[in-house]
Amino acid sequence: MACLRLIPIGFLAVLLSSACAEGQVDPWEFEVLPYATEQRGTIELESNNAIVANGHSRGGNGTAVGAFRSQRMWYNADELTYGVTDRIEAAGYVTFAQPAGHGFWWAGNKVHLRGMLFKHARLPVDLGWYTALEWHKTPQFDNADLILELKPIIERDWGSLSLVVNPVFEKVLLGNGHDQGFAFGYRNGLYFKWTEWLSPGLEFYGGVGLIDDNDPLNRQQHYILPVIQGELLEGLEYSVGPGFGLTRGSDHVIIKFNLAMEKFVGAIFGPSTKPHWFE
Repeated sequence: MACLRLIPIGFLAVLLSSACAEGQVDPWEFEVLPYATEQRGTIELESNNAIVANGHSRGGNGTAVGAFRSQRMWYNADELTYGVTDRIEAAGYVTFAQPAGHGFWWAGNKVHLRGMLFKHARLPVDLGWYTALEWHKTPQFDNADLILELKPIIERDWGSLSLVVNPVFEKVLLGNGHDQGFAFGYRNGLYFKWTEWLSPGLEFYGGVGLIDDNDPLNRQQHYILPVIQGELLEGLEYSVGPGFGLTRGSDHVIIKFNLAMEKFVGAIFGPSTKPHWFE
């Protein structure tokens, strides 16, 4: 549903020469993924949203990697996830964005596979894996057409307190930066399970650029988000909170609000002979 706009070639050239895709925070996914996947036969419909309340006035800065400025940008990702087996889920995303004064644009697509490894509590930490492919609409929202994302998932619970760590490794496959190596970022969360419908947490997002050639600190993005989350109704979950940029390269204030709805629809495959790998 992209709007057709003419952007001056000279203006685009300046933006694309200064924009740096490596290690940028994904503004369509302010979400920390836990160890547990969707249950076999269950679908989840999810809407991830972020609004830049106080950002940058030029494209190629903050969360806006492409030509549009981040100030007052609304990012929206609509996701469908299905529990394929007891330990693997598959998901597809459609991403949109509404730059200030430019209407509602299609921004790209994404698919992912995610799984669990060892049985819960078998090790001091629970381990999972995640791999994804992202297509972006260029040059409006990125300067790379196709990105591979790899992410180990690490979770540790202490009673009502949970620490979830998502190191992010990204490699540009098509577009600007395809001849470079992996970039590194992170999506981490610390949560306290208070009640089913209201639990506080702190989330941390950031990126440093290429592993072998980090961006200068003033070009890196790092955010802290105090959040509240829980289950409003049976099967309807939410996560909401403000995000605060910690560096000059970050947007200053971002508001996150995510909604997810789960429902069992029926399993394609039977139960796994073993519920987890590497038992």
